[in-house]
Amino acid sequence: MPSDAHVMQILSKVKDPEIPVLTVEDLGIIRSVEIQDSKVIVTITPTYSGCPAMDVIEKEILAAFRHDEIKAEVLTVLSPPWTTDWISENGKKKLLEVGIVPPQGSASKLSLLEDEPALTCPKCKSQNTQIVSQFGSTACKALHKCNDCLEPFEYFKCL
Repeated sequence: MPSDAHVMQILSKVKDPEIPVLTVEDLGIIRSVEIQDSKVIVTITPTYSGCPAMDVIEKEILAAFRHDEIKAEVLTVLSPPWTTDWISENGKKKLLEVGIVPPQGSASKLSLLEDEPALTCPKCKSQNTQIVSQFGSTACKALHKCNDCLEPFEYFKCL
């Protein structure tokens, strides 16, 4: 029977296919892990219902356990819905290191009446930035531009 530490070590190597700098652990989609009768049951929550990456993530989790000859099952739950508040501090740091501004503030305190926070350019650190498009390479990111260094960058929206 695998130990809890060994199970978490395996999961810590499974990457998000859309943002491969992040692991599923960094992204906060792992809801629970149980060991029952020598089988690991991993429960995950998609970043949004219908997320196309979830099938790939499930296959990658199962492959990671198969590699260590551990029986595993992946369950998907939609409630409670995923929020950017679940991204780990390490995950936010990794995003910034690759030029993606992590979510600013807390999704649980998000108000539709508030303006988007002023973003700092991840390249030159200027706050003279503007939004170019509400949607970037994925629905959860917006495209911004720095008016000083002129570099585009993505912002992982608070969801």
